[in-house]
Amino acid sequence: MSSLLRIIRFTRSLNPLYLAIVVCSVLTALAGLAVPFIIGRATDVVTSAVNGEMSAGDAVRAVILLALVLLAVELVNTVVSNVGGWFGDVMSNRLRTILSVRYYDKLLHLPQRWFDAELTGTIVARLNRSIAEISMFAKTMSNSFATMLITTVAVLGISAYYYWPLAVLLLIVFPVYVWLTSLTSVKWQKLEGEKNEQVDIASGRFAEVIGQIRVVKSFVRERSELSDFSRRFWSTDATTRAQSTHWHRMDVLRRAALNLVFFGVYAIIFVRTVQGAFTLGEMVLLIQLMSMARQPVQSMSWVVDSSQRAIAGSKDYFRVMETPIDERTAAMLAARVGVRDTAGADARSGAADGDEPGTRTGGLTTLSEHPDEAALHPVAGAPVVAFRHVDFAYEGDADVLHDIDFAVARGEKVALVGESGGGKSTIVNLLLGLYEPREGAVEVVGHDSADLPLDVLRSRIGVVFQDASLFSGTIAENIAYGRPGAGEEEIEAAARRANADTFIRRFPAGYEQIIGERGLKLSGGQRQRIAVARAILKDAPLLVLDEATSALDTKAERQVQKGLDELMEGRTSLIIAHRLSTIAAVDRIITLDEGRIDEIGSPAELATTGGIYAQLLALQDSGQTKRLAKYGITG
Repeated sequence: MSSLLRIIRFTRSLNPLYLAIVVCSVLTALAGLAVPFIIGRATDVVTSAVNGEMSAGDAVRAVILLALVLLAVELVNTVVSNVGGWFGDVMSNRLRTILSVRYYDKLLHLPQRWFDAELTGTIVARLNRSIAEISMFAKTMSNSFATMLITTVAVLGISAYYYWPLAVLLLIVFPVYVWLTSLTSVKWQKLEGEKNEQVDIASGRFAEVIGQIRVVKSFVRERSELSDFSRRFWSTDATTRAQSTHWHRMDVLRRAALNLVFFGVYAIIFVRTVQGAFTLGEMVLLIQLMSMARQPVQSMSWVVDSSQRAIAGSKDYFRVMETPIDERTAAMLAARVGVRDTAGADARSGAADGDEPGTRTGGLTTLSEHPDEAALHPVAGAPVVAFRHVDFAYEGDADVLHDIDFAVARGEKVALVGESGGGKSTIVNLLLGLYEPREGAVEVVGHDSADLPLDVLRSRIGVVFQDASLFSGTIAENIAYGRPGAGEEEIEAAARRANADTFIRRFPAGYEQIIGERGLKLSGGQRQRIAVARAILKDAPLLVLDEATSALDTKAERQVQKGLDELMEGRTSLIIAHRLSTIAAVDRIITLDEGRIDEIGSPAELATTGGIYAQLLALQDSGQTKRLAKYGITG
């Protein structure tokens, strides 16, 4: 139950809607309670008329009046319950929106290492399942809980007024039923967690397979993927059988206890009526009240069932929300909104209950699209980029970088060359602040990057990755991703410099062409040229090319390289080399061997030292392409 209360605190901006729903529920409950009294009174009038105690005319007028009152009560009940339902629908949608936005906000600010251990599909499945269960429970409970509570309390009071043993029996059945239900829920929730785990894994794999469907088909793995998917879902069948067996076995005990108590209740009412203690109308009144009391008690099993699903879902939700973000992200968030130091603590520890939408969400804050680059003042004489004796290891693994120490001066073009897996891309990841060094420091314009706001740091770096990493929107949207406010002419100019304008205009919709998930409607070379245009448009002072022309043929590479050369002119550039032709144009080359720097020097200097670069030149001259491929070099 604490998890559900936390959801309420977490979404306290919905309190007005909660209140409106409760008011409607109260009015609905009161209208429902009036019905037994009206019917009971009508029964007494009819009985009096039949016994000759009231004239037929007076009885007809009385029952007609009572029927009109009953009509009015039912109309009020109908209108108010639908108004409450409207508020419930709005509340449920807003709750889902708030929880979804905060979840997404949290994911956007989690460290890269968290994503390294998670499947994308599992993250999405967890979001959909958790929030759907929480929203459904919140909507149903807000519409029914107040009604159930008021009805129960009123029935107890009225029963005690007419005959106190009736209230005593009801007081017995309520706690007994709740106790038996609580015994049921402990095991039920454990089994529900096991089911959710299998479903989330299967859903995660499902999304991954659909995203890589060409690979699956190419390697004829449809049957094995389906088999694994089926196995996980069918495993939930056995869990469901055990869960359902436990639930219904306990439900027999609960309902048996309920039936036994209500046997006593009805027996008392019938006997007291026969003895003359109750009139016929009072008997009808009490029987209807007992039916009203029985309904919320019987509904308890359904309420507990849905609440357990919501509790299980909320645990998964808050497990993500409580994942700490790193210190740099917390500092960035605090600096962006000028909040107190305690806000940074909230962000580091995870979700903060009760944040208002549009401000800090779960300890996080939506950042400006245009961070203030003036916050980064270069230190006079400092290199643009410097790695100071950096060691790095991915979480739980051995070091992949050892004592990396080099500096890149303003306007200098430096290439990283080395065996595949030697640490070139890891250096780029450290520069972007995706990971933190285990030892040493990464400096940017004289500042330790660990002390810089991440958005300010990254805003000054333009990147073209080996994987183009495009989105499913239009070509123009993808080019303008780094500068959302860019105009049409600027987008087209960047595309021309990246040698992309010609093929873009061949599409029916031109720059408004939808390119599909990850740009699947484009060829590899086309995707890469869009990514290059994106970096050109960002116009950042520091350029990182992570094998930026790897997907291009020789002719296209030369055309794109010309645009890149213009972009690199006067800029600091860090290049992960793919072809020796691009390495020859740089100012210096840094060769890496198993995560260590082997040599640093100009292409001319390293060509004569006998090191890695010289070996690559020799291999290229001798045409040994297989050995060149070891270093990601194609000649």
